[in-house]
Amino acid sequence: MTRPDYPFTPQRFTVRPGIGLSFLDEGPRDGEVVLMLHGNPSWSYYWRHLVLGLRDRYRCVVPDHVGMGLSDRPDDAPHAVPRYDYTLQSRIDDLDALLRHLRIDGPLTLAVHDWGGGIGFGWALRDPARVRRLVITNTGAFPLPAGKRFPRRLALGRDSRLGGWLIRRYNLFARGAAHFGTTRRLPRAVRAAYADVYAGWDNAIATLRFMQDIPLRADDRAMPLVQAMAAALPGYADRPALIGWGLRDFVFDRHFLDGFRRALPNAEVHAYPHAGHYVLEDTHEVLVPRIRAFLDGHPV
Repeated sequence: MTRPDYPFTPQRFTVRPGIGLSFLDEGPRDGEVVLMLHGNPSWSYYWRHLVLGLRDRYRCVVPDHVGMGLSDRPDDAPHAVPRYDYTLQSRIDDLDALLRHLRIDGPLTLAVHDWGGGIGFGWALRDPARVRRLVITNTGAFPLPAGKRFPRRLALGRDSRLGGWLIRRYNLFARGAAHFGTTRRLPRAVRAAYADVYAGWDNAIATLRFMQDIPLRADDRAMPLVQAMAAALPGYADRPALIGWGLRDFVFDRHFLDGFRRALPNAEVHAYPHAGHYVLEDTHEVLVPRIRAFLDGHPV
């Protein structure tokens, strides 16, 4: 399979018995760590331009969450072996296991996108002092903002059995995001790199489970974690933060951007009116150098 601009050799480790997690670990071992966390339905491929722009100096650690990218696709049926519980808490535990595996126990930069915000800020609840810098792109770390309607296209997967079947049967979510997640028309090979890893019923399981785990009500499993990270978010206001935001995102729109602006009033903000959800695809020529300058200017 062709993966343009992805000249990396992923590594693997057994994150849980019988379940392998794929990840990138690029750059000098003694470099400042930049932990890049993707969301749904992307994978480490989303961060490729930033890794290429940083790996000469920075240690770039980029996991593919279980069920995503090049990681394993365990089932979650009650009697499946191995079995995986596709929840936000599982993702946080996996991330902690990866960092322990790599013996990364010091300060780091947290770079997040989409569900990566929930995973990263959820993990940081354990020791917020380890997060020394933030790079935030089209994500959330708090419940659905007031005034923001939950998109019907997400409700199709979250709340509809038929919608969920269609997503897994036809890979609708990953294919749709590859076509409509940007304002720039991506080359066919790039769209394929995003979507083809989820082609097939078994391969698409995590794209649906992420949607079904979106917390909207108090009794949703992920809601206590999301409320906790929302309460903790203003505590990062004393740390350097860069926000790069695509304003043509129908999910993580101005409501979410405004939430981060309020919590992190000192953040360096770059909002792009003509960029979509995959903001690094639409703006990497300008956003990657800005992120590099930000990191260089705020050493850990």
